[in-house]
Amino acid sequence: MNLNALKTEQRNENTFTIDELDSYGIISKINDEDQTVAISVKNELEDIAKAVDLIEKSLSSDGRLIYIGAGTSGRLAILDSAECPPTYGFDSNRIISLIAGGEAAFIGAIEGVEDSKDEGVEDLKRLNLSSKDVVVGLAASGRTPYVIEALKYSNEVGAGTISIACNKNTKIGKLGKVNIEVEVGSEAITGSTRMKSGTAQKMILNMLSTAVMVKLGKVYSNLMVNVGSFNEKLIERQKNIVMQATGASREQATAILNETDRDCKLSIFMILSDENLESAKEILSKNDWNIKKALKNLNIK
Repeated sequence: MNLNALKTEQRNENTFTIDELDSYGIISKINDEDQTVAISVKNELEDIAKAVDLIEKSLSSDGRLIYIGAGTSGRLAILDSAECPPTYGFDSNRIISLIAGGEAAFIGAIEGVEDSKDEGVEDLKRLNLSSKDVVVGLAASGRTPYVIEALKYSNEVGAGTISIACNKNTKIGKLGKVNIEVEVGSEAITGSTRMKSGTAQKMILNMLSTAVMVKLGKVYSNLMVNVGSFNEKLIERQKNIVMQATGASREQATAILNETDRDCKLSIFMILSDENLESAKEILSKNDWNIKKALKNLNIK
């Protein structure tokens, strides 16, 4: 194993004296390095867009989005998949994250599991991976055996495959149908890939899941119209979304949300289309539950 070939493992000349600085100096150095991450991600937008299209195709055909990673990469993936169902009303059984070592590895490091060549494959087999699914393998180094073997197996099954690494010319970068290699360079603390590499991966995951949900009609304008009503904050957010989307008063928004059993999208469409509950449901259903598509077919701008 030659870690010295990985830029994420090389020393950063900008932070050689970080241990001599006061608190402000330390965080300034970290912030300076963080500011380079967004540009590094921007350089790979074409491949990220290809990944969005591949995921959308899978989810539009009853497939699943399955993230798989180890350590920080796996934890970030879990965060992304966990937040999509409440934010976008998406089926939690269709966006799944696997982490080397299982759930216990989410809250504590389990050393050595990322080196297993069998565990990633077994994890995917337990999910009954099929050709309808798309698997996103994440590894900052691009050389994690757990992820490599999982991507190889996914290709054998015929699933869509996407790799995300934070170095160039990586092992996983040769395995995906789409490969995203963001070169973030050396970390502020040598080899600490939870920093710039983790930030880059989080940005990419945000882009993937958000763009896919937008394309699946889970967003109207820039409003999360599929948001659930699981607590008081979200109930108020629903009211605000209906008001912002339609110009309705708070009283009107509250009343129609009660009528639709707190279905934000349906409430908005009823107001904008002036249709009753049953008619609005039928029209939205015929238009893939996409508000703009349904309004266009009614010749409403």
